[in-house]
Amino acid sequence: MTKPVLIILHQEHSSPGRVGQALVRLGFPLDIRRPRFGDPLPENMDGHSGAAIFGGPQSANDSEDFIRREIDWIGVPLRDNKPYLGICLGAQMMARHLGSRVYPHPQGHAEVGYYPIRPTAAGLEVCETWPDHVYQWHREGFDLPREAEILAEGDAFFVQAFRYGSGYALQFHPEVTHAMMCRWTVRGHARLQLPGAKPRAEHFADRAVHDLAARNWLVAFLNRWIGRGAAQPAHAEG
Repeated sequence: MTKPVLIILHQEHSSPGRVGQALVRLGFPLDIRRPRFGDPLPENMDGHSGAAIFGGPQSANDSEDFIRREIDWIGVPLRDNKPYLGICLGAQMMARHLGSRVYPHPQGHAEVGYYPIRPTAAGLEVCETWPDHVYQWHREGFDLPREAEILAEGDAFFVQAFRYGSGYALQFHPEVTHAMMCRWTVRGHARLQLPGAKPRAEHFADRAVHDLAARNWLVAFLNRWIGRGAAQPAHAEG
């Protein structure tokens, strides 16, 4: 029996989106937990194939107990050599766990919408093809942790993806579906006013251009991350 992937979310109605959909298609059950609302985290990875911490409106610098517990807990999959994936807040938590700082852009810029990224040579070893633009929703970034390998670079926020041991960190949001983008741009409309953020209409116009490449990359990346070998074709989910 295939062990589930542990999914850690931070909002009451959050979803793992395309990442969850892709993992289910690969045959992995999802064990969804929300430590913010009291769900426990396992002491080891014996019962799980991997773990992913997703994003949220919080900062990895916040003092809430669940933030500190999640940052510390990232050491469990890294210690047990099980696949770990941090997305946005989850990536910033991994950077903090590894001793790097998480901080806002010096000029107050945010990335909210689609922005270019550039894979490094190490990134191309992970996936031969990367999207040239990815969906972002953040106003903090992080330094590359010591002994980590940078996989993708950006402009306003240089470190966009890195690998350390069995763990991967992505500053961007490959999980976002069309429905999620609709919700985020309505409920989080204040973020669209931040310096550097894209207008709402641009999010959807850019999605029509960049979404297929991002979706295909995600399938290839998750196959590599979870150790399932050759990538399967992407499905046309929302």
